[in-house]
Amino acid sequence: MSESKTPEADISFASLDLPEELQAGIRKTGFTHCTPIQGKTLPIALSGKDVAGQAQTGTGKTAAFLIATFSHLLRNPLPANQATDKNPRAVILAPTRELALQIHSDCGSLGAATGFRCQVVFGGADYDKQRDKLHAGVDVLIGTPGRFIDYLKQGVFNLNSVQVMVLDEADRMFDLGFIKDIRYVMRRLPPADMRLNLLFSATLNQKVLELAYEHMNDPVSVRIEPEKVTADKVTQAVYFPGNHEKQRLLVNLLRQVEAKRTMVFVNMKHQAEKVAVLLSANGFSASAISGDVPQNKRMRMLESFQSGELGILIATDVASRGLHIDGVTHVVNYDLPQDCEDYVHRIGRTARAGASGDAISFACESYAMTMPDIEKYIGFSIPVKPITPELLAEVTVPKMPARKRSGPSKGGAGGRGRPHSGGGQHRRR
Repeated sequence: MSESKTPEADISFASLDLPEELQAGIRKTGFTHCTPIQGKTLPIALSGKDVAGQAQTGTGKTAAFLIATFSHLLRNPLPANQATDKNPRAVILAPTRELALQIHSDCGSLGAATGFRCQVVFGGADYDKQRDKLHAGVDVLIGTPGRFIDYLKQGVFNLNSVQVMVLDEADRMFDLGFIKDIRYVMRRLPPADMRLNLLFSATLNQKVLELAYEHMNDPVSVRIEPEKVTADKVTQAVYFPGNHEKQRLLVNLLRQVEAKRTMVFVNMKHQAEKVAVLLSANGFSASAISGDVPQNKRMRMLESFQSGELGILIATDVASRGLHIDGVTHVVNYDLPQDCEDYVHRIGRTARAGASGDAISFACESYAMTMPDIEKYIGFSIPVKPITPELLAEVTVPKMPARKRSGPSKGGAGGRGRPHSGGGQHRRR
């Protein structure tokens, strides 16, 4: 595996050698210049070389691999005897339903003028309806591993015509126990040197690199360091409340900053529900998203949040991966994450596309011990804000119903089509 030394120059999309159908889609989306990950990966992928890219959510990696995919398909049409083939020419695998849906949405925007048929498959949605769409034919197939493999085993489609293989958030695939599924798919594709292979991951650790060596054709490694992902336009601050002060602090702080589109992150699903009830009782439009929420409801919730109808979305780290929502003004870490990378993922929900945003963290006594590691990871000390009396003013604290005892949670990984598809459980909440 070679390492890219391409400088992070200011590259315009218009300067890239792309088919006009694709340039039209790029113009329609309003994109003009490449982000660092796009500027580094696109010239390599457009030259026909495989890419293993290190980049996190919010860096523009989705557009990077979609543009590379569409360009490759347009430049390499199927032979005449396969022109009516209904099987996918490109496969994109993602670890969660939300990410798969977002990729599908971006696929429709960027590829609007290409004529390619894009479909998405994931668990928790109508099995027969998704299968019928595949029977009608598909060029670019996006999916989560479980449901994808279900259809593959059922013979709904085959992989004989695949010219592009994209694996998004490869490190998350390992976390969620999908790696056996990924290898199952990879072994049923045409040889690696007969297709374009693109892999993206928040970290290119040893496990991910081994996967790349095994199933890609001498990929070029491209790295965008996490420090560069922490947007310059995110204003970060931290409060040090006691555990008993957090509810009042949250309510009064949200009132003070007049947050319009806010994401509040917690570490456990039951805490997400508790915070949602708290905020609703105090006049906020708030809902909690987790893997336990039915898929149709999750989609409606995200649409309401994107439209501005829902003002506050409470989420765990499981739900945060893959969420691509424009216009988030504030991110609140109600619970400080126990993993430094998760901190970067969380605050990356705001200050996108050149906008500014605020990231506020509560370092309570339960989680404050992770603050030094987070500051070391991002490379600077986060400014400490005082907790003033008005921020601890009395608020409505509703009584929560007693929690029923239950077995271990599946963590809301999403996308597992059916139980027999294998996999494991999430290692972190």
